[in-house]
Amino acid sequence: MKLMTNTGLLVLRLGFSALMIVQHGWKKLTGFETIAPNFPDPLGVGSTISLALAVAGEVLFPALIVVGFYTRLSSIPVVVTMAVAAFIVHAGDGLGDRESALMYLIAFAVIGLVGPGRFSIDHVRKVQ
Repeated sequence: MKLMTNTGLLVLRLGFSALMIVQHGWKKLTGFETIAPNFPDPLGVGSTISLALAVAGEVLFPALIVVGFYTRLSSIPVVVTMAVAAFIVHAGDGLGDRESALMYLIAFAVIGLVGPGRFSIDHVRKVQ
């Protein structure tokens, strides 16, 4: 890949992952005990497990994507988390309320499809 393509993939990974962590996941992680009892349970696994899955999809896996470690695999839980948010949790809401989840879903789907690029741990490990 060319330098500009690799730089674009880096910006995509860093930008969307950092925003996901800071704007959505970090609040859930740091307020876990307070949020857990009332967190939505769209999959029927319990509120605490649902919150833990959301935290993994919004903090753990985006952090792996930031450094480009198991990037394609790491994008899957993020896409699933955003699909659940957009199409199940906010199913009855208008497009404006689902827009954020849909944009993250699209961005992480692209990351999963095209891979991390040269500026990643995956590239060093020869895993693209």
